[in-house]
Amino acid sequence: MKKLESILLIDDDSVTNFYNKLLIERLGLGIEVSICLNGEDGINFLTSTGKYADQNEYPSPNLIFLDINMPVADGWEFMEQYRLLPEEQKAEVVVIMLTSSLNPDDRKKAEGYKDVSRFASKPLSMELLEELIGEYWPEFKKKPV
Repeated sequence: MKKLESILLIDDDSVTNFYNKLLIERLGLGIEVSICLNGEDGINFLTSTGKYADQNEYPSPNLIFLDINMPVADGWEFMEQYRLLPEEQKAEVVVIMLTSSLNPDDRKKAEGYKDVSRFASKPLSMELLEELIGEYWPEFKKKPV
């Protein structure tokens, strides 16, 4: 697994994005955080299309937190497009469905996507962040804040 350098938040709620970015920054690991407000924006970011067409290369976030319920393109529509990306572009990317949905069908549907590593409930917590880092990037040690 490559080093944890970049996290992509895909959520239409600006307060949630602000909070999640703040939590990530509190880790003190110098991780870059990018934000997309819907699934279509997320795919455009990853493929350097749309408003991201001027990027020199495809961004490669190591971790994606993906909401389900969003306008324009929801989390499911994002996953349908994401699964079509080249395997090398998706390699070593951890996708976490982070949602307020309590619908057990959503959890079951998420488990049907091989690219979804975990289904978790909002809000993001420091405990979940540390658990994910420990599981996927064990070389990181938490720095005091």
